[in-house]
Amino acid sequence: MKILGIDYGERRTGIAKSDLLGITAQGIGTVKHKTPEEALEQIVEIIKTENPEKIVLGLPKNMDGSVGFRGEATRKFADMLKEKTDIPVIFWDERLTTVSAIRTLNERNVRGEKRKNVIDTVAAAYILQNYLDSLA
Repeated sequence: MKILGIDYGERRTGIAKSDLLGITAQGIGTVKHKTPEEALEQIVEIIKTENPEKIVLGLPKNMDGSVGFRGEATRKFADMLKEKTDIPVIFWDERLTTVSAIRTLNERNVRGEKRKNVIDTVAAAYILQNYLDSLA
């Protein structure tokens, strides 16, 4: 069962996919966009190629567990995604995934423009891997 992981952002959205057994997550890229509609269009194309059975969408939460502005924007994006596809969307708490992604990139000495281009992909992989680990 292939699952797509998404770290939705205002200008960049990271995408990851699971292996067919649903054990590991691998980043597949970052979608750059100016509007949610532009992001949706590009992600729908990825969905057509990858053909996932479900989507895990990172839900930004504040450290106290409440959902703020970014979380609400993500929920609206999920609604748009559900209108365009018939694939179930599962929200996953993404607190500290960007921190984990930064730590990973620091350990690998990834800096500058390359870091900016991959951080969202790494965060999407963390979101998806955390979800996959919860199933085990």
